[in-house]
Amino acid sequence: MALILPSVQALWEPSGTYLNTASFGLPPRPAWNALQAALDDWRTGRTSWEPWGEATEAARDSFARLIGVDPSTVAVGANVSGLVGLVAASLPAGSRILTPEVEFTSILFPFLVQAHRGLTVRMVPAAELADAIDDTTDVVAFSAVQMATGEVADLEAIAGAARAHGALTLVDATQACGWLPLDCSLLDIVVAAGYKWLLSPRGTAYMAVAPGRLEAIVPMTAGWYAGDDVHASYFGPPLRLATDARRLDTSPAWHSWVGAAAAMAVIEEIGVDAIHEHNLRLANRFRVGLGLDSSNSAIVFVDAADAEEQLEQAGIRAAIRNGRLRTSWHVYNTEADVERTLQTLGV
Repeated sequence: MALILPSVQALWEPSGTYLNTASFGLPPRPAWNALQAALDDWRTGRTSWEPWGEATEAARDSFARLIGVDPSTVAVGANVSGLVGLVAASLPAGSRILTPEVEFTSILFPFLVQAHRGLTVRMVPAAELADAIDDTTDVVAFSAVQMATGEVADLEAIAGAARAHGALTLVDATQACGWLPLDCSLLDIVVAAGYKWLLSPRGTAYMAVAPGRLEAIVPMTAGWYAGDDVHASYFGPPLRLATDARRLDTSPAWHSWVGAAAAMAVIEEIGVDAIHEHNLRLANRFRVGLGLDSSNSAIVFVDAADAEEQLEQAGIRAAIRNGRLRTSWHVYNTEADVERTLQTLGV
């Protein structure tokens, strides 16, 4: 299969070689243009806010399609920790949570701060997560792809073990959604921030909740946008929340969602399967050049932490995480980027 066509990659304009999508993704031109138009409309006051709200709904629909769930199960928010915090604060006192031992804190901290209610967190190596689930596990919280290692979780095995023991699954798909094909229909809760592989502005995040799990989550941040009819929820009682996952919505940062809707449309048009093929081919070509085995992740770690300045001088942007060089390969990267990076690293 061919890599992403140059005509598609022309939708992006990276300065040099950008290998840091795991920190933040670059917007395609339609998303950038839509955002600039919205900001100009805001500056001049020549529109009302309703079209910006429509963009929020379009982005919600796109996310639902990308992970294989119904849009009615998807809530929108500003960040992952705020959405996970709703879940953690709604758990019964004394709940027991299982997580990988090196997990991003936006998943971990919302549970740790509930220690005063008796919530406990047990940590195991990510590769042992499925086997560690037992009858003492109430919640399994983990990332679909680990930002600190690039490790891809075995979602099917973890979900199966959790179902067998009656445990709730909470999955952070931030480092997966947008490049890794996902079927999240068998998972209980899936969260994702939009500003990385979904190539959206910061301030956009999603949480898909399986219908049977929704009633247990208290909508503690409910406002007008969580109303059954947002346009009839501006003033006064009674409480009239949406009956679906929109009851967990927070009022959207309008302009960020305008950019998100346009970015998600581009991802859907290209197709996650094509992006997955492209990203893995480049990542594995880079691994082979380094003398490493091929993998199933678009994130590649290298023991070359001292090379960051050298790469920057060559116009290559990557990141250092846990003392190692992290590169992340996405739709706007090319084979020339691989060769350039290997040459700069002296391989």
